[in-house]
Amino acid sequence: MRAIALCMAVIGLAACAGQESREVNEEEQAVRDFIEVRGLAELNQIRVRDSAGWDKITGKFIIYNTRRESFLFVFARNCHELDDNTNVVADVRHSPNIINARFDTLRGCRIDRIYALTEAEVAELLQIGEGPGSRN
Repeated sequence: MRAIALCMAVIGLAACAGQESREVNEEEQAVRDFIEVRGLAELNQIRVRDSAGWDKITGKFIIYNTRRESFLFVFARNCHELDDNTNVVADVRHSPNIINARFDTLRGCRIDRIYALTEAEVAELLQIGEGPGSRN
């Protein structure tokens, strides 16, 4: 009886984990589709003169906001460090006022690609992860 209950619990947990993984993959695919359909301009670097912040879309995508502009950052891997405030990793920058794609990091995660965004594109991207049952 205990073995059956244990098996049921394991199956239930696996189903929950699989559902979350599918949702993340769907969100990531939606962002990839957005980039392709909109034909976003990929940038090699951006200039940063002031403090900035970011809005997380998924673990692989964030919107990086400066005072005047917004950019879509694509990380080389899922950046779990965005959620972990206990493990703050210094950013690697080759220049203090420039962020380079493929070389620099944010919270220890390598920035693979950078895209310029308009205000309308920012609003649309922020809605991708905000469906029913989302964590936002």
